[in-house]
Amino acid sequence: MRTWHVSDVMTRDVVAVGPDASYRELVALMAAHRINALPVIDAGRRVLGVVSESDLLHKIEYRGAARPRWFERRERAARRKAGGLTAGELMTAPAEVVLPTTGIRTAARRMDQTHVKQMPVEDPLGRLIGIVSRSDLLKEHLRPDAEILADARAAVDEVTCAENTCQVDVTVERGVVTLTGRVERRSTVALTERLVRLTPGVLDVDTRLEFGFDDHQLARRAPAHIAG
Repeated sequence: MRTWHVSDVMTRDVVAVGPDASYRELVALMAAHRINALPVIDAGRRVLGVVSESDLLHKIEYRGAARPRWFERRERAARRKAGGLTAGELMTAPAEVVLPTTGIRTAARRMDQTHVKQMPVEDPLGRLIGIVSRSDLLKEHLRPDAEILADARAAVDEVTCAENTCQVDVTVERGVVTLTGRVERRSTVALTERLVRLTPGVLDVDTRLEFGFDDHQLARRAPAHIAG
């Protein structure tokens, strides 16, 4: 079973700008390409930062607003960007970047933790080669059931190959995998379900497997080792 990586779903034809790109140029590019963020790169295509729609909206949000005597650090940064005229002044830096070999689950976790909607993708030398968005990470769930079924069966075979008497039937409907049949040990049930859940495109796993030997119960009954 092959794990999906950022390289499988990222956009490779990236619209990027230099730090001297003007505010109006940034707005025009986002509108023309229907995107909501632009990586800012240097002459060597190394990512300096990212300009998003929210960075640009600060100019509208704070236009003509009176400056309060006390305000938080986040608001200070927003007001500073409101006065920016170039990508270098408006961008969020450093940017959250990701490698093409990063797993899409790891990338999704990074986006959630850092509250970003897209991340530039860099090669091992730090050069921009793509961009991945939240919607890109959802593409694995567009996989046909037939592809998911083949990978789920491979995952089951990987877990049960050492057992002499087991029979597991796998079906997939709209991304939900159902496992029926019988395996030798209770631990095999848990491991099988876990590996199938890692199959790209799987939404859920309905496990109806029976087992012949409860090795979990045996582990609980095992006496603790007493050091001499």
